[in-house]
Amino acid sequence: MSGHVIPMLLILALHHLLISPVVAYTALSDHFLQLVPSGGADFDIDNGKLLAPILIPRVAGTPGQTAAQQHFVNFFAKELPKWNIEWFNSTSTTPVTGDKQVPFANLLFKREPPWVQQGQSNLLTLVAHYDSKIYPEGFIGATDSAVPCAILMHVARTLDKFLTQMHDEMAALGEGGTVPMDMGVQILLLDGEEAFKQWTDTDSLYGARALAETWENSVHPAMSFYRNPLDQISMFVLLDLLGSANPTVPSFFQTTHWAYKAMATIEGRMRKLGLLESVPQRPFLPDLEKETTTFYRGFIEDDHKPFMARGVPVLHVIASPFPKVWHTMDDDGAHLDMPTVRDWAKIVTAFALEWLDMMEVEPKEDGEAPVTS
Repeated sequence: MSGHVIPMLLILALHHLLISPVVAYTALSDHFLQLVPSGGADFDIDNGKLLAPILIPRVAGTPGQTAAQQHFVNFFAKELPKWNIEWFNSTSTTPVTGDKQVPFANLLFKREPPWVQQGQSNLLTLVAHYDSKIYPEGFIGATDSAVPCAILMHVARTLDKFLTQMHDEMAALGEGGTVPMDMGVQILLLDGEEAFKQWTDTDSLYGARALAETWENSVHPAMSFYRNPLDQISMFVLLDLLGSANPTVPSFFQTTHWAYKAMATIEGRMRKLGLLESVPQRPFLPDLEKETTTFYRGFIEDDHKPFMARGVPVLHVIASPFPKVWHTMDDDGAHLDMPTVRDWAKIVTAFALEWLDMMEVEPKEDGEAPVTS
């Protein structure tokens, strides 16, 4: 038996190396960029069906947490039934709750080609946390991170029809399951990002830490394309602190600067085409031409940390410097800049469409109605 172990391990290692993700997608055309919706009234702070229901306190273990979870699950179950819904529950004590176990629930919404087996698809992973700070009491956290959650719901809804078309066309051509690296997308809404007392390694990132550990130890069947769910992540795109006017989102990591440049290029093209509403002092993503020698080891601690520590590639889309409303009672719907919110929705949606190579199913220009919000 032992004589077969080493060769099999070598085969598995070589197999994993050969199927490591290589992104070679086609940039969206100007026509396709013009069809990317902004979300419009769905981001209204009072009645918008995406954003308004989560502009409430959402502390883990409270009714607000439950209401937010129900909002997300109901949206996907009713509007996007082809997306798989998974819960990843955990509990932990916190510095302010003593021996009481606080419940945390990460929510995963995933859309893969219907023919893939477990561990076969590489997954664009779009992430935000949905919990809010316990103090100050009544804190809403509109930028932190209700808006990012609503944006990701909008992204999923826009992607859905194109994913269906692509899967149907591949199936009709008999291509389903013949591609070594089938692409999928997952929306990950994490719980327990905020510290309960003071940010430390143990009082923060409750949901992210639990999930990263779970996925590291969830091994796929032998000869799967990817060893575990962490290996399936082609890019971990984390949105945070978005929705205030004039944001600056730096490029933090040299290893994923190419992905940052892709998003920054989309923003620049959309501005030139007059497709964005905001008139910022400079681009949201200003580091398009950043030199590789100017990257430093420091980064902002956030939900990506336990994933990045396990080798997952990360694109951190977070405003830095932080918005003036950060961790104050002013981080509410009334202090959002709505043109900026809608512009982020367009930019992130276009990035996801491009990453998933949706030029393969670009709508025709002649007589094609624009995609509605």
